[in-house]
Amino acid sequence: MRKLFLLLALIASSYLLSAQNTLSGTVKDAKTKEPLAGASINIKGTNQGTISSNTGTFTLSAKKGDILIIRYIGYATSEITVDNQATLDIELTAGAGNLEEITIVGSRRLGRTAMETAVPIDVIDIKSIARQTGKFDINNMLQFATPSFNANKQSGSDGADHIDPATIRGLGPDQTLVLINGKRRHQSSLINLFGTRGRGNTGTDLNAIPAGAIDRVEVLRDGASAQYGSDAIAGVVNVILKSSVNEFSANINSGVYDAKKYRTDRKYDGESFQLNANYGTRIGEKGFVNFTADYLTNAKTNRVPPPGAVTYRREFGDASAESFSAFFNSEIPVAANTSIYAFGGTTHRFTDAFAWSRDADDNRNVKEIYPNGFDPRIQSAIDDNSISVGIRTMHDGWNIDLNNTYGKNKMHYYVDGTLNATLLAKSPTHFDAGGFWFSQNTTSINFSKPFDVAAGLNVAFGAEYRVDRYNIFAGEEGSWQNYGIIDTVINNRVVKYDKLERPAGSQGFPGFQPRNEVNASRTNFGSYVDVELDVSKAFLLSGAVRYEKYSDFGSTLNGKLATRVKVAPGFNLRASVSTGFRAPSLQQTYFNTIYTNFEQGVPIEILLANNLSTVTRTLGIPPLKEEKSVNLSAGFTAKPVNNLTLTVDGYLINVKDRIVLTGTFDQSDPDIGSDLAALGVGAANFFTNAIDSRNIGLDVIITHSGRLGDGRLTTTLAGNFNKLTIESIHTSPKLVGKEDNYLSAREKSFIIASAPKSKINLTVDYTIAKFSATARLVRFGEVTLLGYDDKPNVYDPKVTTDLTLGYRISRNIALYAGADNLFNVYPDKQDQENTEEGGLWDSVQMNFGGRHYFARLSFTF
Repeated sequence: MRKLFLLLALIASSYLLSAQNTLSGTVKDAKTKEPLAGASINIKGTNQGTISSNTGTFTLSAKKGDILIIRYIGYATSEITVDNQATLDIELTAGAGNLEEITIVGSRRLGRTAMETAVPIDVIDIKSIARQTGKFDINNMLQFATPSFNANKQSGSDGADHIDPATIRGLGPDQTLVLINGKRRHQSSLINLFGTRGRGNTGTDLNAIPAGAIDRVEVLRDGASAQYGSDAIAGVVNVILKSSVNEFSANINSGVYDAKKYRTDRKYDGESFQLNANYGTRIGEKGFVNFTADYLTNAKTNRVPPPGAVTYRREFGDASAESFSAFFNSEIPVAANTSIYAFGGTTHRFTDAFAWSRDADDNRNVKEIYPNGFDPRIQSAIDDNSISVGIRTMHDGWNIDLNNTYGKNKMHYYVDGTLNATLLAKSPTHFDAGGFWFSQNTTSINFSKPFDVAAGLNVAFGAEYRVDRYNIFAGEEGSWQNYGIIDTVINNRVVKYDKLERPAGSQGFPGFQPRNEVNASRTNFGSYVDVELDVSKAFLLSGAVRYEKYSDFGSTLNGKLATRVKVAPGFNLRASVSTGFRAPSLQQTYFNTIYTNFEQGVPIEILLANNLSTVTRTLGIPPLKEEKSVNLSAGFTAKPVNNLTLTVDGYLINVKDRIVLTGTFDQSDPDIGSDLAALGVGAANFFTNAIDSRNIGLDVIITHSGRLGDGRLTTTLAGNFNKLTIESIHTSPKLVGKEDNYLSAREKSFIIASAPKSKINLTVDYTIAKFSATARLVRFGEVTLLGYDDKPNVYDPKVTTDLTLGYRISRNIALYAGADNLFNVYPDKQDQENTEEGGLWDSVQMNFGGRHYFARLSFTF
């Protein structure tokens, strides 16, 4: 019966397709009548669509009654019903004055396209990227779509196994600002600590935003603190949620890693499955609400040497995860020039990652529980919630936007398959290890107005008030307590003695103690003025000034100037200069934890100290202050021929007083050892403004789109070339001369390795009739890390190849299948004993899962 139903469905689909006519047309600017290249033309409720050529032309198979949806960045979306016409001329109006305008990050003037801005912006169509790849989450999609963006899964890195750190242009994860629909997105509560990129940094969990809810992502590759505030030193990622209506879309995705090369027990692992659905409906004549639900699960991968080979971990690979997300986006007009809008969502993710193996004879093991040793697993329950509500209106020509955005990220740790060795055979094997949460509430008001001055003037100004909160909560007693401590008398003095000489707490991840608990908050007030002036049709000049005052460290004033000159038709020069800042996060200020190591049988209690604690004050570590930057950028955009575009942008980013996590100082230090002993601390490390860095780089993007036979061929070559150097290290007065411990050469290498020296993407996409094919080659440049012995681990350049084939089964159903990393390329192997991860590979240029097969079934009705 199922086969008969499928056959009838295919026959019906074939009939519908045969009833279609070929429709051709052009897309132009309604005012200038210039052709718009790259406009998307889609048949509503189907998987059919195309994009306009560089002359604005397009062809599409459609039938009478079909509704065409035409979208172009910076212009109001248009819907046109197909009649019996063979040609169609479409004119789009710039979004100025429209309450449903499209936002372009980096410019508060509406109607400005990405090619016309004074700063480099990537506009990434998520639906197209999802069609071309087997990546299911946003971090991975951007990693292979944008050369300056880098994100890698970690293994054996505690919390970073569960939330992937991401960077732009090789700077820290916390030096990129994330927005949703132009509003500030809260950061993750996690601070990266052990054996990971972005050590000492807190980023934003982009994977908490389901790909099925996203229309596009705008990546501003330029310093923007003067426009948007803290964290925008490297740039801005603006996520635009879907606003489509009367259309249902869904995707069923599945994937699996090829494990035959490094596993003898099974051929495949890392199985993943994703189901997402999106639907939007009208509210009144012009209002809308759009809903997305997303479920994603993936199993662990395991990449260990074959039996008999030396290994330090029996389990090494990606963590497993299961997540559910629900997001919405809405806007409802309540008067002629006024609308209320709201968007937000919730994500719950449960992850499970392997920690380092404990051997049977290790003093961290209890043989009565684990005769053969054990592999503790660090689990996390991550809850991420957000809601943004606002009102847009227009008064006397001024566009006014009043908004309140709240977000909270909570990370709760559990440790399974573990034990507390000081409880011996009585130990449980599962512990609640506590965790932390971070919340942010931002209230803002923004004004903007275009003026008929020169060729055009836009003035914008506004203010915001933000409240940040950070909380650390303790785990159950058994997750951190040392039950082997007894009181004994030595030289007539009562001292505490560890009779077992075993590390305390849950193995793999000791829980947070009551003395680690924190409940902190701060406030921030900011205001800005942003002006864009078209001095002439060829000359654009823009500037911004922003003042911010924080309750915990003071105030800062930053500015930006940018310009774009149309030298000739199709050729623009652009440049910018700006100062920037990043406020120290509450996580960096207040995070603290305690763990115990044994040195020659002596227990050493190591404290990662709160920046405001007695320990840091005694050692002369000053309170954290803001990181400061100077950004220079210059480049050009060109259209040498109608179907070819080229952008080249060079940049120089100097960052002063970058916050890092120092090395460990102990009681053997001749200068501060006595201070630590007096405080009862065996050893300590801490966060401090320690380094000045410099990034020099170049971004190049070349895109060609044109007809090839009866189909369309689109080719994109994009590259990022980046060099980061650490210019100086400045210590506190008590630690002068100890720069090598303050920030060792090994820790420097982790900072420098936040991005490869180069990353080059070549993407070729061909569509003809019902078929499509995409090939992507990515070359990751060399990366160098230092091992524990300070010997370099050099990872040579690698090239990965992705291939995706697509077939449109009917107007409403499409199937895509392929392989990422088709030729099963791995990073160079490393010395397992000499790294934090303890495996054969590090998560450097790309992941070490190898070849990944995938299939995607897409529905649109």
